[in-house]
Amino acid sequence: MTKVSEFITPTDEQDIIEAIKKAELNTSGEIRVHIEVKCPKEDRFERALEVFQELNMHKTELSNGVLIYVSVEDHQLVILGDKGINEVVPKGFWESTRDEILSEFKQNEYKTGLVKGIHEAGEQLKQHFPCQSGDINELDNDISKV
Repeated sequence: MTKVSEFITPTDEQDIIEAIKKAELNTSGEIRVHIEVKCPKEDRFERALEVFQELNMHKTELSNGVLIYVSVEDHQLVILGDKGINEVVPKGFWESTRDEILSEFKQNEYKTGLVKGIHEAGEQLKQHFPCQSGDINELDNDISKV
């Protein structure tokens, strides 16, 4: 059985966390990454929504959280935005971001894929949810893992 540590190293993890911090500098939006070995549900979107709720991502003030969900053994990736984001981003945005991440994953460049996806999400969030004065980091930047 694969372990999350075989997917990303501790150094990779720190680089991903730094990418989240950097992406969130210019936006009030919140980005989280969740990685698990195997999706426990048949429907990966249902599982991503469950993780979204568990991480309290639905509780941001502007409903502007984005979850990047990865299931390693199942080769599953879901990018899930809260309702505030989905109301303003262009159609197909999450698909293009997903495709960019997956193109790196196919080359076993997991950290690079996640960093690129985080950057893309941050750029989009910046356009629609610019950083406000007094903005606080509402969600933890650490990678959630199972």
